[in-house]
Amino acid sequence: MEKCVFCHPELDGEQRVVFENNSCLFVQKDQRILKGSGLIIPKSHKPTVFDLSKEEWIDTQDMLIKVKKWLDQKWVPDGYNIGYNCGSAGGQHIFHAHLHVIPRFKEEPFVGQGIRHWLKKEENNHRI
Repeated sequence: MEKCVFCHPELDGEQRVVFENNSCLFVQKDQRILKGSGLIIPKSHKPTVFDLSKEEWIDTQDMLIKVKKWLDQKWVPDGYNIGYNCGSAGGQHIFHAHLHVIPRFKEEPFVGQGIRHWLKKEENNHRI
């Protein structure tokens, strides 16, 4: 995985490592729109969240708690969206597991619309 930007964060000049623990990193980049947002990624290349080890799950939870405390102090968000995209149909574009941590603010145009809001629309009914 020589060219994976999550295996090698230094390959993306805009990406910076904010926190690190035994098996995970918290990285951030462009903050113009999603203020305070970032990703928790395993240091080992794991294609999806389903491939994480027990240690990586524990370290991910520890990292999430640390990141939330830091974001709460730095940005004072009104809520959060937290989630994984898995597989191309699920919206995953980089096939290295990564947990999105997105602070949400009451003054946003899409306040109150969670991760699933557009999936629940009639236009998404695929009528199997």
